[in-house]
Amino acid sequence: MKFFLWSTFKPTLEILILWFVIYRMLVFFEGTRAFQVLRGITYLVIAYLISQILGLDTIIWLLTKFFGISIIAILIIFQQELRQGLARLGQGHLFTVSLGEAEIIELIDEIVDAVYKLSKKKIGCLIAIQREAKLTSYTESGVAIEGKISSALLQSIFMPTTPLHDGGVIANGDRILAASCLFPLSDNPNFSKIVGTRHRAAVGLTEQTDAVVVMVSEETGEVSIACDGRFIPVANNERCFEILKELVVRSTKKKK
Repeated sequence: MKFFLWSTFKPTLEILILWFVIYRMLVFFEGTRAFQVLRGITYLVIAYLISQILGLDTIIWLLTKFFGISIIAILIIFQQELRQGLARLGQGHLFTVSLGEAEIIELIDEIVDAVYKLSKKKIGCLIAIQREAKLTSYTESGVAIEGKISSALLQSIFMPTTPLHDGGVIANGDRILAASCLFPLSDNPNFSKIVGTRHRAAVGLTEQTDAVVVMVSEETGEVSIACDGRFIPVANNERCFEILKELVVRSTKKKK
């Protein structure tokens, strides 16, 4: 009886484990070139299984030969992505648990505190907060930090005397992923010619991703938030906090 129950339950357990691992791998590699390949391979595997069920021998033969060749090609073409993925897996990020709303609010408070302290000193800054779309390609353009978000750390990064103050910071969850990152400049003709590079970089990133970017103008000390390819007016630190809370917490709830 026990053997019968286990033999019945075992295939279900294996399917659930494989489904979970494959899903987490797709989420893990989302936003990279490897993600597109993994998704393509998933479609081919499904086609292979359907061909086996329907007995399509020619298609089965072609897919079998293709899989044999493609494994070598993937290892050669995507060796950098695979190496980075294995390194990140060793750091335990593959099965990361989402932050709660209270934790997110605490982190937003740290960001706002840093932004307005820099604003008073007219020190420019550019902070991108990752939401659903991963910013892997932009993170790789900067210097890895992997430090917990804090007002003190953000202020120290953007001090003009530090080597990382140029470029932007990318934050995800409770971590600062990288600093001195290069963001794409917006070529929107509607922007005034007096709009500086930092403003165009903030908007440019939000045109291509769903990130939220907080910035401080070096010339005026004014604080702005960019989202969905547009600027959101920020009157004071309370308004800045409320806007970030609305944008970031809402995005987290949508993910869940």
